[in-house]
Amino acid sequence: MTAGQQRALEELWPRYGIEYTPATLDLDHAFGRRAPRLIEIGFGSGEALFAYAQAHPEIDCLGIEVHRPGAGHLLMQVQHAGMTNVRVSCHDAVEVLTQQLTPASIDAVHILFPDPWHKKRHHKRRLIQTEFVDLLARVIKSGGVLRLATDWQDYAEHMRAVLDTHAQFINAAEAGYAARPDDRPITRFERRGQRLGHGVWDMEYQRR
Repeated sequence: MTAGQQRALEELWPRYGIEYTPATLDLDHAFGRRAPRLIEIGFGSGEALFAYAQAHPEIDCLGIEVHRPGAGHLLMQVQHAGMTNVRVSCHDAVEVLTQQLTPASIDAVHILFPDPWHKKRHHKRRLIQTEFVDLLARVIKSGGVLRLATDWQDYAEHMRAVLDTHAQFINAAEAGYAARPDDRPITRFERRGQRLGHGVWDMEYQRR
């Protein structure tokens, strides 16, 4: 963690941070208004979340990321840009989804380039599993959107296998995979994948 990231966490957390407690989170109070809500799970250094929130000031964006240096980096960007529609949680996403968020309270969820755990013996550690998608289905409103992206083809196929058969989600892309959304910037993870010769697979699902 850089000195700037550490300072951002110390100085800006009271304004932008969401502490974990095993109790329902009042999002209207946390953001100071009532607005459509988006969550990005595992935002890394916050490139995509920052760009999305800046392009959509009418949407409140909650980022969940356990890697604190990345959270510090995002907080520096948000503060420098004078943005008010971003909040950050540095806690395990499963507990946030289970304990803090109420059913049908979120309009969209983004999960971009999660750890692929590419070795076969580690596939059980992948985030996108039926049990986790059940948690997403609980908090996403009917008609809400789940967007995913990965630069590992076998993980993309795994995501499709989980979500295409899930009773609460409909694949919104006629071709199976979606085009890269205009409001998703090319992140450093995507650039790294491109250097390695990886493709990128975007997916979009709608909550029934």
